[in-house]
Amino acid sequence: MTGNEFRFFLSCDINLPVTLRVDSLEGNLPPIKTSEDEYLEIDSITDKRKAELYVECQLFIDGAPFGLSTRTRLESSGQPYCWNELVTLSTKYRDLTAHSQLALTLYSLNWETYNKLLLLSPKFNISHLFTTDFLGLLDLQVWDVSCREDEGLVGGATILLFNSKKQLKTGKQKLRLWLGKEADGSYPTTTPGKVPRPDRGELERLDKLVNKYERGQIQRIDWLDRLTFKSIEKVKEKERYSKGNSHLSLIVDFCSFEHRVVFQESGANFLSPSPVSSPNELVTVWDPEVGRINPSEHKQLKLARSLTRGIIDRDLKPSINERKSIQKVLKYPPTWNLSGDERQLLWKFRFYLMSEKRALAKFLRCVEWSDIQEAKQALELMGKWETIDVCDALELLSPVFESEEVRAYAVSVLERADDEELQCYLLQLVQALRFERSDKSRLSHFLVKRSLCNIELASFLRWYVAVELNDPAYAKRFYCTNEILEDNMMKLSAGINGNEDGLKLWRSLVHQTELTAQLVSISREVRNVRGGTQKKIEKLRQLLSGLLSELTHFEEPIRSPLTPGVLISGIIPAESSIFKSALHPLRLTFRTTTGGRCKIIFKKGDDIRQDQLVIQMVSLMDRLLKLENLDLHLTPYRVLATGQDEGMMEFIPSSSLAQILSENRSIVSYLQKFHPDEDGPFGITATCLDTFIKSCAGYSVITYILGIGDRHLDNLLLRDDGRLFHVDFGFILGKDPKPFPPPMKLCKEMVEAMGGAESQYYTRFKSYCCEAYNILRKSSNLILNLFYLMAGSNIPEIASDPEKGILKLQEKFRLDLDDEAAIHFFQDLINESVSALFPQMVETIHRWAQYWR
Repeated sequence: MTGNEFRFFLSCDINLPVTLRVDSLEGNLPPIKTSEDEYLEIDSITDKRKAELYVECQLFIDGAPFGLSTRTRLESSGQPYCWNELVTLSTKYRDLTAHSQLALTLYSLNWETYNKLLLLSPKFNISHLFTTDFLGLLDLQVWDVSCREDEGLVGGATILLFNSKKQLKTGKQKLRLWLGKEADGSYPTTTPGKVPRPDRGELERLDKLVNKYERGQIQRIDWLDRLTFKSIEKVKEKERYSKGNSHLSLIVDFCSFEHRVVFQESGANFLSPSPVSSPNELVTVWDPEVGRINPSEHKQLKLARSLTRGIIDRDLKPSINERKSIQKVLKYPPTWNLSGDERQLLWKFRFYLMSEKRALAKFLRCVEWSDIQEAKQALELMGKWETIDVCDALELLSPVFESEEVRAYAVSVLERADDEELQCYLLQLVQALRFERSDKSRLSHFLVKRSLCNIELASFLRWYVAVELNDPAYAKRFYCTNEILEDNMMKLSAGINGNEDGLKLWRSLVHQTELTAQLVSISREVRNVRGGTQKKIEKLRQLLSGLLSELTHFEEPIRSPLTPGVLISGIIPAESSIFKSALHPLRLTFRTTTGGRCKIIFKKGDDIRQDQLVIQMVSLMDRLLKLENLDLHLTPYRVLATGQDEGMMEFIPSSSLAQILSENRSIVSYLQKFHPDEDGPFGITATCLDTFIKSCAGYSVITYILGIGDRHLDNLLLRDDGRLFHVDFGFILGKDPKPFPPPMKLCKEMVEAMGGAESQYYTRFKSYCCEAYNILRKSSNLILNLFYLMAGSNIPEIASDPEKGILKLQEKFRLDLDDEAAIHFFQDLINESVSALFPQMVETIHRWAQYWR
């Protein structure tokens, strides 16, 4: 706990009885009166005529007695008078009020009464006075405890349980007794136990310091503490035997808690934390001050950001150290929360930063948008700021920015993006509609407007919106966007492509939905067929040739959902099949209007939205790498979710590494069948080997960054031209069902195909990896922004904990390293992945499991 941090419990949340310990008595007792009208000093009574002292405790709430009184039951004979008895009242802390006080009265049992009781019962003890059995036995009623005779009263004192700051008193408390008076529980009391400030002397000051020491508020130094306590004892002894000191004090020890206890009436809490069940249990307590602005800081902030400061700040230039701090802030990832000092720094030099386009998003995070004047200043500056890049505009569409003007500015920047770039972000832009202030937002109209000029954008926008209609929280918003798209497309005369009008274009998109519904029906029919895969394939072809023969020749061509620019005219039954899998996905071959073939996989019963997201990121990263003249021969096949548990993907002719190794013993042997070259490396062409090395490097980097899990030889596929690629992305962002997964999937067979760990080709592979890693690190903000926009989606792997997932993704970029250090870091990851033994064992087990299946 820091020095300026105050943690506390609320009294209304403590479901424990009020507890205190009656410790001891200090001072000289006054003489008491006997039945023979003699006065005896209690201290001078012999062992046979010893006096018995006890303390009665009574709780008063708002001046009225509350609950039963409690008495100490242990005897005390001679100085020092000690009880050290724990007293537990029937009242709980949660029932106390601010004016609750404890009345403690000291009584003495004179020697004559004591002897009478002792004669009646030799086993008599003072504790018997408080048992009903003994009083019933003593029918003579020699002495009745309830009838406190004046001769047994020593004195009393009252103490409030809460101090002036409404904090529960804890630790030892020294109460000065009012001799000859019972403790008065009325409020205000006539018998206050605390010594008035003018009368406090050295002894009271020392007691207060000792109490603080015992509560841990004074640092403990053993050798010094021993000397100090010896000196305190000497002062107490001197005070006790001084002739002028006739005071009698009762020492009580109140229960302590781990944090201070602050008074709060029951029912005032809006949050209900778990009640305290033991004094040492840490509980969560609602603090009404949490989240509120410090008034002094707020005033200082308002003065620093007032309109008159604009004239002064306009010409301010940061110092060298301030420039370093600003550059550090500008390098923060978009998910980073700025501190108060960093916010103030950016605001102070806002005019200086206007030429730095990277600084706009950071500056807008510093604005107090609830302040009308401050928001107005920020919007004026935003209009004059250096125009930001498209990737930075995505950050302004995140849920952090609620201002409609800021979000409209972001859309105006997106208008500069070409269709190819916009399609890379379209999935996230549809998700960003969740964070808009209205159903018909500027972003919604922008997406529709751009879709009217590009049939691929229109098709994908319609599908992305259609899938979100199943979300009850935002169904109306997505339906509204779909309606805007339909209305605007129907109004087109000579449409998007060629001479097609809007009505025909819209009908072609609607036919996609009808085709998908028929494929769902076929999938269910085939799955219900009893028997092996071959029988299911026969059923599929039978359906396509019989009852659903209209699917083999469409009345009018339909735009392929995966590739809207391609028109398909029907399914070829003889070339369609079913995969051997639990869900039995359909592998369909479509005839195109140009005479070509279009092969797709249709799955029902599996949520492929996550696969769609991963492939979109692979496609984006492939584009980023190519912009830096690095083509790693990736295979970003197309994936489209047409529902929450259905979708289609492009079929790429290939074989799994598991199948290749079982049939050919090595990857090189497999590639020699398609690209033999006696003069080439390992008997294959240099181009084929280079393609294999580059694709291995590209997917190694991408799967590491995205945290792709559950990698095994069955979901690593290889094309006959040497391109390796991954499929099946059920686990992302670091999640993996297998224990101790390596940083990336790089099996020994892949390294052997490169000539081993000492070959020049393996060195080239590592070089490609490091180069690709540093290129993608430069675009880390873009990738993080896209995932940030997906945080509101209901994709299970992301929705479970989006903040944690984004932080894991951010960690993979190692933004704290420069390019050279990043190269060394990634090379270590490669070495760790290759040398990992446990994944090889898991792979062997997986192969056996597949075999026996």
